Amino acid sequence: MSTHVDGNALAGPLSEMFSVDVTCAKGTCAGCGDTSVLAEARVFVDPMGFVVRCSHCEDVLMTVIAEPDHAMVELSGLSRLILTR
Repeated sequence: MSTHVDGNALAGPLSEMFSVDVTCAKGTCAGCGDTSVLAEARVFVDPMGFVVRCSHCEDVLMTVIAEPDHAMVELSGLSRLILTR
């Protein structure tokens, strides 16, 4: 039987993943299945943040909200995000 640890075990791996240029990451749209680098996505700037849409089907891939004290990234429109080191 496997043992588990708490979420602090993710500190190292996630800090390595998110220290790269995420616009070079490849995202797979959960709607149409297209895989493209995020730099090719259509980004709509709103006073509340950013809405990122698939350049092929226009489905929402992610939303990004940056506040002075925190940031929120919602990725429900991506079935996969591939980060290259």
